[in-house]
Amino acid sequence: MIQPFLRLEKIYKTFSTSDYRQKTALGGVSADIFPGEIFGLLGVNGAGKTTLSSIIATLAAPTSGSIQFNRAGEFVSIYNDLMAYRQLVGFCPQKPNLTDALSVYYNLFFAGRYYGLTADDAKARAHELVERFALTEFKNQTPAELSGGYRQRVMLARALMHRPGLLILDEPTVGLDPHIRVQLWDEIKALKKDGVAVLLTTHYLEEAEALCDRVCILHDGIVRLIDTPAALKVSYQKERLEEVFLALMQIKNSVNEGI
Repeated sequence: MIQPFLRLEKIYKTFSTSDYRQKTALGGVSADIFPGEIFGLLGVNGAGKTTLSSIIATLAAPTSGSIQFNRAGEFVSIYNDLMAYRQLVGFCPQKPNLTDALSVYYNLFFAGRYYGLTADDAKARAHELVERFALTEFKNQTPAELSGGYRQRVMLARALMHRPGLLILDEPTVGLDPHIRVQLWDEIKALKKDGVAVLLTTHYLEEAEALCDRVCILHDGIVRLIDTPAALKVSYQKERLEEVFLALMQIKNSVNEGI
């Protein structure tokens, strides 16, 4: 039986508002993410998707709860060995944050060096990813000279430089032309063959349906359900995941309004 790569148990996150009230962004999120799985985070704006992915990426800390990663068959709190965990995580944010003072190649090379690769290994890995993501003709250009689709390819390549076990993708195709989105889908699907666990945050329901093995629907910081897109369509008697999502949101809104 395959063990999870990452285990989340009762993750809570609260914030203090400007009027000193406590706001709950996450209300006890629990989930397992497996190697070679594309796990989608879905929800309306404010559902807690970005907060949760930021916590998993160690850009923020939970108020309470446990996050454990699988280290040689033993589950260890990420906070007991934060550096080891970060070595296993790649993060691709929604907004490109590449360095325009460097070429595409050197953006990748120095990312590899940052993660501890030797100069020779970083050079070899950068060349490998330049070829894999069809960036060869652009490798000596700066990111500012590239189209949005190619900048996103560089972002993905950079996040993979150190061969992470978990790749976090925050809205990776937002604003891209449809044919470029589909090309990036193929790259994301290919990660499954490498056994990489992918955490995908997206507003595009057709994207989640095309890519995700399982989806987690968050609403008001609470997990409403976790299941495969196929099983959800059967359960809710819908043809598309988008229809399932809209039906769920309508149910929640009706409950909130006391209907």
